[in-house]
Amino acid sequence: MIILENTNIKASFSTKGAELQSLYNKNTEREYLWDGNPDFWGKYSPILFPIVGGLKENRYILEGREYELPRHGFARDHQFDSKQLSETELIFILRQSSGTFSVYPFEFDLLIRYELIEEQLRCTYEVNNPADNPLFFSIGAHPAFAIPTGRNLSYTDYYLEFNKDITLEYHKIKHDLIDTETITLPLKDGKLPLKYELFYDDALVFKTLKSDLISLKNHKNDHGLDFSFKDFPYFGIWAAKNADFICLEPWCGIADGVHHNQQLKEKEGIITLEAQQEWKRSWEIRSF
Repeated sequence: MIILENTNIKASFSTKGAELQSLYNKNTEREYLWDGNPDFWGKYSPILFPIVGGLKENRYILEGREYELPRHGFARDHQFDSKQLSETELIFILRQSSGTFSVYPFEFDLLIRYELIEEQLRCTYEVNNPADNPLFFSIGAHPAFAIPTGRNLSYTDYYLEFNKDITLEYHKIKHDLIDTETITLPLKDGKLPLKYELFYDDALVFKTLKSDLISLKNHKNDHGLDFSFKDFPYFGIWAAKNADFICLEPWCGIADGVHHNQQLKEKEGIITLEAQQEWKRSWEIRSF
């Protein structure tokens, strides 16, 4: 376990998957990340790479050859190299190996940079293409935030507040794939009340979200968090059945649609990174 700490917050990370596993605010004396209870979902904040979501039949086609990848790719199951730059900054690094090359025939440098800035945690994804050919990939976040219940608090006391949306239109997931059917959720003053039943049919997947800041709050006290993100064209919101957490998931990439032809180069949301180029995106958490 690797720890970053400043006067306001303390964060813990695992080299497996470069995963954030704890985010503690010293001022509020609260833990803001899900505890990874395996009875519901034994992860905390996995990195989704080199795909987001599921592939049709768990396979894709590249240059006439078929490859298999599990849902959300392989990065979350690999050991990353790490380099701690200071008490408040850390970089994890994953590169191609014989194991990755057999299922994903690309050279890549995947860097996950974490920084503590006052009461904020910033996570930056950096993808470099060291090869002479284009790199095709998707990447996304999957942090799970604790929703404390008990002591006169229930799951339905919490809500998500969107800074730019007045309604939400989401796609349903059908057998791990994105269905063509959409459902509209009305918001009142930008707020979506939480209830367990929202996620009984899997995640809510958004392709047209306008917001770049989502806040988790409740009606009983002033504690919560702001989750900010920019230039992520897709977003998912999910929780395991009847579990006291909420996942806020900015994505550059998305699961295959039910009618996709499995060609990787034609996959919706796929990023094409040209030879010797680099790519970056960041998201931030501010707890209060």
